[in-house]
Amino acid sequence: MKFNTAMPKGLKPHYRQELILYKEKLAKRHLQEAWRHLERAHVLGQPYPYQHSEAHWLMLRFGFMIKDWAEIRGQILRLLVGGVKSFVGKVPVGNTGGANVPPLLPMEIPEDLKAIIDQFKK
Repeated sequence: MKFNTAMPKGLKPHYRQELILYKEKLAKRHLQEAWRHLERAHVLGQPYPYQHSEAHWLMLRFGFMIKDWAEIRGQILRLLVGGVKSFVGKVPVGNTGGANVPPLLPMEIPEDLKAIIDQFKK
């Protein structure tokens, strides 16, 4: 069994860029666009426990901000198990991480993110 612990150095700037874009869109109250960048950060960070948990933490905070109780419940559940599943390499690849999708459903990765991820596959 392969354990995932650290995000590859070259992948981190792409993950961080999605979080920067999230914060910029959030500051302008462009909520749908902000959420899309959180989902993209989740897809990039999903295999790595810290980044995966961070994405879900930000999604939980977003849920509180918009008072979406289904999102809040969904993110609490995902925070409890997501990082562990990343550590042991058992994540549903491409899942966008929101409570609006089943937590174990693999999803299609957007082409631009797939190209980034493929650069750093071991």
